Amino acid sequence: MKTGNLYKGIKMANVTKVLLCEDIEKLGWLGDVVEVKEGYARNYLLPQGLAKIATEANIRGIADEKTLRAEQRKTERARLADAAKTVEGAEAVVAAKANEQGHLFGSVTGRQIAENLREQGFEVPDEAVHLTGHIKEVGTHKVSLKFAEGVSCEVSVVVVAEQAEAGQKEEG
Repeated sequence: MKTGNLYKGIKMANVTKVLLCEDIEKLGWLGDVVEVKEGYARNYLLPQGLAKIATEANIRGIADEKTLRAEQRKTERARLADAAKTVEGAEAVVAAKANEQGHLFGSVTGRQIAENLREQGFEVPDEAVHLTGHIKEVGTHKVSLKFAEGVSCEVSVVVVAEQAEAGQKEEG
């Protein structure tokens, strides 16, 4: 018995053109016609409904949604650019447990930085904070925030040593 291709009548070479039905990171936006490997199209994109075979009828059918989605991306990018502009140069103060030499027990996370900036009224999602390395020292550090492709800014993070409760009880 001969098994046939799931998508009969479609000649698939090593590389095939597909029409994206969703935005796919590092591949393209809804409505884009992209070339992908045959196996990627056949085994993932087509069965998941993320893409269709690039035919004229499919391209015409998705044109309206493509323009709508492009407009939504444009407004979202403008909103993110405004958020980046307002937070540019801001200062986040994070308290962490540290020893006498200023070394932290653990490290400051991107989530702590984003949380502190949100408490100050800035619109910063946790995933926007990009740490180049672990912050494990008391002091001032520069941290970049990446809101979207090409939309980024830099903030200062001041790490201060948390006062130990035992030290406060001895003084009091």
